[in-house]
Amino acid sequence: MTRVVEAGAAKTAAPASQQHRRLPRLRSEQIVGLLFLLPALVYVTALYAYPIVFNVVMSLEHYTLKTFVTGEAPFVGLDNFDHLVNHPEFWPAVTNTVWFVVGSLFFQFTLGLAIAIFYQHKFPLNGILRALILIPWLAPVLVSGAIWVRLLDQDYGVVNFAIHSLGYSGQISWLTDPNLSLISVLIANIWIGIPFNMVILYGGLQAIPRVLYEAASIDGANAWQRFRYITWPLLRPVSTVVLLLGLVYTLKVFDVIMSITRGGPADTSQILNTWAYSLAFTNGFNFGLGAAAGDILLVIVLGFGLLYLRYAYRELRETTT
Repeated sequence: MTRVVEAGAAKTAAPASQQHRRLPRLRSEQIVGLLFLLPALVYVTALYAYPIVFNVVMSLEHYTLKTFVTGEAPFVGLDNFDHLVNHPEFWPAVTNTVWFVVGSLFFQFTLGLAIAIFYQHKFPLNGILRALILIPWLAPVLVSGAIWVRLLDQDYGVVNFAIHSLGYSGQISWLTDPNLSLISVLIANIWIGIPFNMVILYGGLQAIPRVLYEAASIDGANAWQRFRYITWPLLRPVSTVVLLLGLVYTLKVFDVIMSITRGGPADTSQILNTWAYSLAFTNGFNFGLGAAAGDILLVIVLGFGLLYLRYAYRELRETTT
């Protein structure tokens, strides 16, 4: 009987000793994992977390050019935001931002989808032309901005030359007319964003089974009916992702406007992003006010970014289940 008890005790003691051996191994694996994560954590903290926190703190202070000399930035709370909302240029910048974002998304998505559907058809040089259409997206934005400055030039631009060749004799000042400056940067941004929409939507179209189109054709469906009842419903998840990403990217646009109009003339092509830069670096060097404008834009972008992550997580959960 004592032998049986001793054997049972030995059996119960063995797993306990094994657990003690596993604990140091698990701890060492965790330490190694943290060491691998350390460079990424340092990178994110130094280049993302710290600037965001510093920008929020700066928006609550009277932070000016004098602060760099004296080191004193009085705390003002929400006064910067109050002054910002009551600023005469705030609501025009918000209105320009809305028009710029909505116009960019609509035309980028519509033209990108049309081009993607066009490239679904097989024809000679299909692959080469599809590669060439990516040039606006791959080229540096400053280069694209310089190209559009030349294209929209009042005297020597190709756009005005084409319009005059159609019989119009008036002068069109794309870059200096307050009524056309926002349209000018909108056209340039649409041109830059079309390839991105086309590539993503083309990949979504490629994933739709061809059998569905063949069956619809046999049933007598025309091109519009095939698009309405097959292409668009199956392309909707991809379209949602493209629009959400496009919205976030368009809200952050800065270099397109700065390279073409610099927000002028008379701030008529100024959006929130460029206006925040103007407040901080070119209009009185009020860094606290510029940081407050940046915080407003950051909250908007963060909101739509979280919306995209939520949608992507839901799609991933639906596909896995």
